[in-house]
Amino acid sequence: MRNWPRALSLSGPEMLFLARCLAVVGLVRLGLTLCSYNRVRALVTRLEARNVAGIADLRRVAWGVAAAARFVPGASCLTQALAGQYLLARQGNASKICIGIERGTGAELKAHAWLVSGDHIVLGGSINGFTHLVDHGQ
Repeated sequence: MRNWPRALSLSGPEMLFLARCLAVVGLVRLGLTLCSYNRVRALVTRLEARNVAGIADLRRVAWGVAAAARFVPGASCLTQALAGQYLLARQGNASKICIGIERGTGAELKAHAWLVSGDHIVLGGSINGFTHLVDHGQ
């Protein structure tokens, strides 16, 4: 809970956007707990999104989702990617979720999800060391 003082220092529009991101990340997390990935993904991608997002919109969504995820227990990379995809789609911006596995981990399989819009990785950080398996687009 050490992030609350920092959150309270935000401007009004930033606070509203963070609140929206917090609601979306929380709902996606709850959805992934109660339903299947395919069900949650179907709800997230039902919006028509064909535009290419500008870098400012991508940064704003990345910041908001990453900041909100700090307040939601268990907000994994998949949760964040789905939440980011929904927020971008609400603006009409297309994106896709990429899923991969970590190379060279021995017997343990580690999966990772990241969100891509255009040529930019919006959420999911560095994908070095991961082998791309599948895309889930709009």
